[in-house]
Amino acid sequence: MRTSLYLLAALLLSTSAQAQAPLIVPKPVAAALEQVQPAAIKAHIAYLADDRLLGRKAGTPGYQMAVDYVTQQLKTLGVQPAGEGGTFIQKVRLRRAFLQPGATFAARDAQGATMPLTAGSDYAVYPSPELPATSVKDAPLAFAGFGINAPELGYDDYAGLDVKGKVVMIVRGAPRTFASTVASASQDLAGLLKAAVNHGAVGLILASAHAGALPDLKNGTYSVLGADGKVAVSRTFAPGSRQQFYGAVSAATLQRLLQASGLDTAQAFAAMRSGKPASASLKTTISASAQSAYQDIESYNVVGKLVGSDAKLRDEYVVHSAHLDHLGVAAPVRGDSIYNGAHDNASGVACVLEIAKVYSRLKDRPKRSMLFVFMTGEELGLLGSSAFAANPTVPKAKIVADINMDMPTLIAPLLSVVALGAPHSTLIEPVKKACAYMALDLEPDPEPEQNRFIRSDQYSFVTAGIPALHLKYGNKTADGRNNLSEDVQKWRAATYHKPQDDINGRFDFEAGRKYVQLCFLVGYQVAQAPARPVWNKGDFFGRRYGQR
Repeated sequence: MRTSLYLLAALLLSTSAQAQAPLIVPKPVAAALEQVQPAAIKAHIAYLADDRLLGRKAGTPGYQMAVDYVTQQLKTLGVQPAGEGGTFIQKVRLRRAFLQPGATFAARDAQGATMPLTAGSDYAVYPSPELPATSVKDAPLAFAGFGINAPELGYDDYAGLDVKGKVVMIVRGAPRTFASTVASASQDLAGLLKAAVNHGAVGLILASAHAGALPDLKNGTYSVLGADGKVAVSRTFAPGSRQQFYGAVSAATLQRLLQASGLDTAQAFAAMRSGKPASASLKTTISASAQSAYQDIESYNVVGKLVGSDAKLRDEYVVHSAHLDHLGVAAPVRGDSIYNGAHDNASGVACVLEIAKVYSRLKDRPKRSMLFVFMTGEELGLLGSSAFAANPTVPKAKIVADINMDMPTLIAPLLSVVALGAPHSTLIEPVKKACAYMALDLEPDPEPEQNRFIRSDQYSFVTAGIPALHLKYGNKTADGRNNLSEDVQKWRAATYHKPQDDINGRFDFEAGRKYVQLCFLVGYQVAQAPARPVWNKGDFFGRRYGQR
């Protein structure tokens, strides 16, 4: 049945794309598009993924080399600075928090007996990015299922559950009844933390649903600081709160904690997946304490603009974005310790630069202005994009859309695409027209379980109320087997987030050329349209974030 539904959805999307009124591209624009060169894309990637940049980790000299490169490229193209103070940069203050020795965690049952637990295998305590010393003493524990507070969807794990002054324990997931993108958004850690704190919880425990290692925190956690020195963006701390605890427990520990209160884990999970909350106050109390130390780091987003031609619409902006950072130098894999990030995301940066080049060649600029944003800290939790979307260098209300480019995975001919996020707004229409113009099929996400919609920078724009999308590869292959996602999964297992992601790896730069042309055409249509994109009527993201 799932296969049949998938094929039906693909057919409907493809048919819909072909049924659109044809996109008419002015001859000068078409000529500029034809000038996109695969060799230029390769050259950008080769520089950004060179060993000299040492993996472009945010806040390092190698990342600064990438900032300088992108800035110089924009200047050469005649792109104007759109950062802070007449520059191309926006400062992003990152805080790296470390847990000091001596942290404690204890769970006690109704009789006061302490459950034997081992740090690292049974539980992990996170540092607080804002409070140097934190503690909870005999705080009651409550199980809040998935931790989802979405009454507009008819689902609320907090309904009838009093968590004031308690530590809340949740597992990441969503009911099967949720659409894939809504399910992904419902698992965003920042939102889960906010829901817990808003209901009065003093701490949150994220429990593993499956066996596996707990997070290794020896390298610390990252957050963004605001101008006031307080935490502005974090996925371990709710900004503006006095949250005292954030931790993780293993699947085995979760089962022990639930069983201590007479709850059956299998029954609870089955109910939650079917859309029936299984929340409950537990008979266990939690005591924990931690000391945290900090390293504050400056990093930068790069922002440039090309001013539009329409006297009125030029005050509005269409964003083309990509993250500039990667993982830096880390544990060696097959003898290499530099995580070059050629695909992730030198390729996306290269595509945005080439899109800017297409615009720079146009004598007649589009009506709206174009904003090119290269962001830091994506690998640390969408931090640079969250900072920009919350406090952009142009008026937030004037940003009409974001078209994000993150690891388009240029390893095979580009024959079809997935428009992550576009079906939630009228952005789907320019996507359909651009796909039809370029004879590309438009498909549903072949890997919804990957939660890609919330794992890249476009999601920061969505949560700021701005319609956004991320174009990824589809499943179509030249041999007709249409199983590219299987090939991508094998490639990803060997290459993704590893030192092997370098310029010597597998690339199809002609696919890069088509990707640049496609993303340009989507943005160009938005820039030319009389009306700005809007969320679809009744859409979840529009209702939740669109009024901001």
